[in-house]
Amino acid sequence: MNVLRSYRTSLILIGAIVIGGILGVTLGSKASVLQPIGQLFLNALFMVITPLVFFCIAAAVANMTGMKRFGNLVASVIVVFVVTSLIAGIIGIIGFHLVPLLSQADKSAVTALMGSAGTVTQGSVGDQIVGTFTVPDFQDLLSKQYMLPLIVFSTFLGFVATRLGARSEAVTRFLDTGRELMLKMIGYIMYAAPIGVGCYFAATIGALGSQILKGYLTGFITYMVIGVVYFFGVFTVYAFVAAGAKGIRAFWAHIIPSAAMSLSTCSSAACIPVNLEVTRRMGVADVVADTAIPFGTNIHKEGSVIGGVFKIFFIFALFGRHMGPGTLVAALGVAFLVGTAMVAIPTGGMVAEILVLTIFGFPTQALPILLVISTIIDPMATMLNATGNAASALLVNRFAGHSRTTPDDAVPEAVAA
Repeated sequence: MNVLRSYRTSLILIGAIVIGGILGVTLGSKASVLQPIGQLFLNALFMVITPLVFFCIAAAVANMTGMKRFGNLVASVIVVFVVTSLIAGIIGIIGFHLVPLLSQADKSAVTALMGSAGTVTQGSVGDQIVGTFTVPDFQDLLSKQYMLPLIVFSTFLGFVATRLGARSEAVTRFLDTGRELMLKMIGYIMYAAPIGVGCYFAATIGALGSQILKGYLTGFITYMVIGVVYFFGVFTVYAFVAAGAKGIRAFWAHIIPSAAMSLSTCSSAACIPVNLEVTRRMGVADVVADTAIPFGTNIHKEGSVIGGVFKIFFIFALFGRHMGPGTLVAALGVAFLVGTAMVAIPTGGMVAEILVLTIFGFPTQALPILLVISTIIDPMATMLNATGNAASALLVNRFAGHSRTTPDDAVPEAVAA
């Protein structure tokens, strides 16, 4: 019963997607009559997405004043999180590059339904960097088309607030209140998600046929295979790098409760108590566990990075766009953002999907297509996110220079899931 309660939202959304898919296959092109309902839901999301990102990121950064107390430990945590996230992205790119997701997508049907995909602004490398991270006017930050510049602005504002100390308390309270307000608004809007996504998906299936369903299935299987390889292979390597053969034994002797908790709750946050316990049993110092686990839950999600790669490859295949070497590098960078900066935002998955669409010049009407991917990969992604933080804590424990207790003697009893 608790498992069903944890997955209730996902199960309802999956049910709506299935019903929408059945209607799309049954009605064919006639399912287009349902698209305005789906578009109404999308527009409601688009209206609140910009202030949501601003308040959530600015408030999160403004409230990080205490992090400077940890000095070198925080630096080690950040370095480990960045490196492991990039490794996850590279492995994801290799995996999805080998498997064609939508080799026979009808580009004309996709364009007719969602609009044409734009192109990334051409010019010198410097011009492209400027255009990616900044805008010429403040008013441009109010558009969902410039999500990355908004993230940069929000982060900088929050950072400046931390430098002002007590003088910025009123601003920080304002940001916190705005964050709570926007989360409440998005919560009300998401009540309509099953209807909105279901209707839009029905119209999509009616226009594109079953080819997109095959793409989802192929992508899902590919993601699961990558996830299993990553869980058993990459995490074993991390444990070995952290403490040799003893690290491998300690990791696999104690990680199962974390994996079981993440699968049963589908929540990385719910895994924090278990992760704190299992990392201590692995021999991680208390100060490292107390820093790396909560911090990682907010900004380090390797499963989400691989999921970001999935979404990027899927949307490129859907619109029939080629991914050259430069695009693959950009995909790695965007996937990195999806699994780091975006996960600090509640409902950050939706923000990440808009980021993917806008950076690569795809119409935002394709958002529901990517929302489906977030839903179907959620259990595996959550498990990789939670257990990845435990593996990273082992690495931090080594590179931060903390003494390591004998794993089996660290805590006398085994952790129960």
